Amino acid sequence: MNSLRGARWTWLNHYGLLLPALALVGLLYGGGLLLATAQSVGLYGLGHSGFTLQGYGELLRDPEVIGSLVLSLGVAGLATGLAVLLGLGLALGLRGLGGWAIWIWQLTLPIPHLVGVAGMLLLLAPSGWLARLAFQLGWIASDQDFPLWVNDRGYAGVLIYWLWKEIPFAALVTLTLLRSMGRELEQQARLLGASFWQSLWAVTLPLLRPGLLASGVLIFGFVFSSFEIPLLLGPTYPRTLPVLVYQRFTHINLEQRQQAIALGLILLAVAAAVVGLAAGVLGEVGSRSRQEG
Repeated sequence: MNSLRGARWTWLNHYGLLLPALALVGLLYGGGLLLATAQSVGLYGLGHSGFTLQGYGELLRDPEVIGSLVLSLGVAGLATGLAVLLGLGLALGLRGLGGWAIWIWQLTLPIPHLVGVAGMLLLLAPSGWLARLAFQLGWIASDQDFPLWVNDRGYAGVLIYWLWKEIPFAALVTLTLLRSMGRELEQQARLLGASFWQSLWAVTLPLLRPGLLASGVLIFGFVFSSFEIPLLLGPTYPRTLPVLVYQRFTHINLEQRQQAIALGLILLAVAAAVVGLAAGVLGEVGSRSRQEG
């Protein structure tokens, strides 16, 4: 009994001071989520007439919504995969360098997104710096010959921006993991005759897998729910799901606001499902590592 009381007292000493802040955050976000849910099912808001899931049914049958969802998943998945893969390569390259090189690659992390978007527009637009440089070098005859990298239907500018922003983040996380694990196991594998690629595949990547998956989940969740980047760098059509939520929420027809709220909850549900799936995979990887250890 005394040990139980002592454990409770220790827990309160460590976490008790956080309870007021957690309660406030839970009230604000939890209350907002409940209000949004009530509006999406017709229990509250303009023209509410009782509980109904008709709005969700209409959205899930809407080709534009399905297309936006698939587009958002594709952009987020591609950006996440490339960022984690290229971040891994960058971390392996920076592993043996000094702090100055690591500091240079972290310069993009504190740059605000709107500043980064403005820079991308100045650099990649048909009238931007790269187009002017190509014209001066005689590579193109006019700005119309320059590839369309912003506001294009292929979302090239959006992908370029996310890679510019997220590769250093993935590299920083991976580099921290590499330095914490040391080189002993890799050196033993090389002494036993393994090549660099065999050592990377059989030793380094299994040890990095939980960290790579965790950083990938963070990048995917951020890219998937991003609003301002595809709005400013993406085309007018098709739109990603967060931009479609904004369009319907600000539509002149106020009845579409209920659809926008429902779309936002669908967006939240998809992101939560991805995080839950990744958490399950991480738990399985952790349990296997403990069993093998």
